[in-house]
Amino acid sequence: MISPKYAPILFGFFLSCFMSFMVSGLSTLRALGFVDHFFRLWIGNWMVSWAIAFPVVLVVAPVVRRIVTRLTS
Repeated sequence: MISPKYAPILFGFFLSCFMSFMVSGLSTLRALGFVDHFFRLWIGNWMVSWAIAFPVVLVVAPVVRRIVTRLTS
């Protein structure tokens, strides 16, 4: 089992994975439609998106948590 101290990183990993997967799929579909090799194009776009999204989530999530805490306290 993974140590709880890694929970924020694991959260960011999965959040960035699922969000970038969905957004890149929708963006690819809107830009190209259902073309030949759509899924290959989608996965290629997703890998690039995920490579950017994961480190961004790790940096931005703590800032967003602080903002939400201030707005809800």
